[in-house]
Parts: sequence; structure tokens; C-alpha cells
Amino acid sequence: MKTYRWILTGAFAALFMTTAAQAQTTNVRAEVPFSFIAGDRQYPAGEYNVKSIAAQGPVIGVSSVGGQDINLLMSNACRTSEVNVPDQTKLVFRQIGDNYFLYQVWTQGNQAGREFARSKAERMLAQNHEPSDLVIVAANIAQ
Repeated sequence: MKTYRWILTGAFAALFMTTAAQAQTTNVRAEVPFSFIAGDRQYPAGEYNVKSIAAQGPVIGVSSVGGQDINLLMSNACRTSEVNVPDQTKLVFRQIGDNYFLYQVWTQGNQAGREFARSKAERMLAQNHEPSDLVIVAANIAQ
């Protein structure tokens, strides 16, 4: 009887892990109309892919569409309440003055998103007490 319990427990754990991994996978494409900073790297305005490197990992790759250069960034999981589930796939940027910093990635209908730590440049601007705003860029789920 104990063997069956272990088998069932293992099966449920595997099913739960697969569901959790799918919920945390990021794969979006967006046309960003301004230059921005992600990590410690500056990007010109253009079309970008933002996607998970591994299904359950915190590493997110940012690359221009058609470009071969990919920047790897560490991210943290973030969640929203059931009431505030995003109704669109989007990239969220923090704007400080004329500078935009990639802040979060959300996928339509998913309570889980990804959030990026503040870059050195963003921390320096924040130390100067520059006010910040959030700017949302609509995105699409990439195929």
C-alpha cells in the first residue's frame, strides 16, 4: 500500500511541477518605441523577443528580432491578485527622466510574471531623487 502512495505522490508532484513550469515560461515579442536599458545594457528602439531560457529558471533572454545577440538577465517571479490578472501581454518599463528601464513582463491571463532588478544606472538616478513613472508597451505571445 505504501508503494502505491509513493507512486501517486510522485505522479501528482510531476503534474504540479509541469503546470508550474508552464505558468512561469515567458515568450513575448514587442515593438518598443523608445531606447531602453535592460540589465546594464542599452537597447535602441525596435522589435524585441523576451523569453525564458529554461522552463523553470529565472534567466530571461532579451534579443532584437532577427538579431543573433542575446542578453541574459536574471529575473524574479512576481504575482498579481486574481482581480488584477493582466488582460494583455505586456512589457512594463520604469521611466526616470528620458531613461526607460525594463521592469516586468506579463502574459495575458497569467497571474505570474517576471520582474527584473534595478540596474546600476537606474539606482544612480533613483539616488538623485528622480521621480519615476511606469510605461506599458503592448506585446504579443511569440510563437
